[in-house]
Amino acid sequence: MSTLSDLVYSQGLADEADVEWLHRLAGDGQLLADLALADIVIWAPTADDSFVAVSHTRPGSAATLFYRDIVGEHVRPQWRMQVREAYVSGRIVDSASPDWFEETPTRVRAVPIVRTAPRAGEEPRAIAVLTRHTNLGETRTPSRQQITFNDCADDLFGMIASSDFPDPSAPTAPRRGAPRASDGLIRLDVDGITTFASPNALSAFNRMGFDDELEGESLVEVTTQILPSKRQFDESLPLVVTGRSPWRTDVEARGVTVSLRAIPLRDHGTRIGAIVLCRDVTELRHRDQELLTKDATIREIHHRVKNNLQTVASLLRIQARRTHSDEARDALTQAMRRVTAIAVVHDTLSEGLAQSVDFDDVFARVMKLIAEVAAAPSTQARTRTTGAFGTLPSEYATPLSLALTELVTNAVEHGLAGREGDVVISAERTAEQLEVRVRDTGVGLPEGQVGRGLGTQIVRTLIEGELGGTIDWHTLVGSGTEVTIDIPMRYIERDEVV
Repeated sequence: MSTLSDLVYSQGLADEADVEWLHRLAGDGQLLADLALADIVIWAPTADDSFVAVSHTRPGSAATLFYRDIVGEHVRPQWRMQVREAYVSGRIVDSASPDWFEETPTRVRAVPIVRTAPRAGEEPRAIAVLTRHTNLGETRTPSRQQITFNDCADDLFGMIASSDFPDPSAPTAPRRGAPRASDGLIRLDVDGITTFASPNALSAFNRMGFDDELEGESLVEVTTQILPSKRQFDESLPLVVTGRSPWRTDVEARGVTVSLRAIPLRDHGTRIGAIVLCRDVTELRHRDQELLTKDATIREIHHRVKNNLQTVASLLRIQARRTHSDEARDALTQAMRRVTAIAVVHDTLSEGLAQSVDFDDVFARVMKLIAEVAAAPSTQARTRTTGAFGTLPSEYATPLSLALTELVTNAVEHGLAGREGDVVISAERTAEQLEVRVRDTGVGLPEGQVGRGLGTQIVRTLIEGELGGTIDWHTLVGSGTEVTIDIPMRYIERDEVV
């Protein structure tokens, strides 16, 4: 299914600002659908003088009319004239009589989506049309809450037609646990007095310690009454509880956390009141805090593992310096380098929340370790990296960094031993695989040498056993050795999904 951006851009009639405006409105599609008790569809104009559906939201508080998604479909003939009239005139157009959709009586309202003028002196213009499709087949005497919800929806539709909604100054990304209309709704007048509070909204404030009715009360005074006197609160709280700013905040009292979102209501630019959505998010915030604590613990563990590995590497270095056997010294030095390469991965993981790492950064740090070998007086090796590895899960970063450490070290120590040359590491990542090549301009591999050394066996185990990839050594005639590693991306992507 095409996204809203793809569908709008494909018509060639909208710019980036128009698409951003529609994205903001579509983000509040569920709020509009729940308040209107109806399906909400956004129609973008097409080059052939028609309209195509780019967004569809079903109500959570009423039966839907569209059991199949209509995004991507052109406007139906029975709605085309109404939608076009709203688009051209810039006015809200209601259907003159009930519209029948699949043997169900419906009422359709077409609302022009008007965006604020891009430049001073220009008039706001309609960029698309929103339609509300109300199911009349289940009509019954509406409750006071349903009447209030519909009134709020009508106010928002009027704001959409006058470019007052969505509000560009409102936060673009709602926090986790953002309140919905069904979670709790409070209607405020222009003075911040509650004219309506849904049962869920009243229950949320009762749990925070307010034991009276909200209607007729100033929401500012109610909130001030329940807030602990010595506790600091969000500076945006006064703007939210008065309904003067389209903002979000949390109120915490008696161990209960309620998320609030204010939506100022305007009539052609004049503020007439506000909607305040509220939701008890106590459990969500507790889980968020637990996750933060766990993340901090995991980072601390990675940090301690890194420190311990560095200690082990230091002990190996000291032992190597005190060893008189050249063979033992070389073995200890290589073990020290391997341990340090693993420590680099843990150090990177300790710096962030994600359990994935930017492997390009990791490998750049690993290359500094190999520089010790390249700096040997008898060898003048130049190392460089091309391409990009991208982000890898930690369980793939560790074996790959170890394997590349072995390969580059071997290229410098053996391929370029006692001579001048280059070692080039190239990485190419596609949707199917990660291909890494390590190439040196050394003497090349003698016949039958591949697979005999400990380092080569370690590399095979890491690449083939842990990463499910393949590795191939071959001598380039007259120009050294090239090692090719292929790692199927499906292994990495599967791990990231899990």
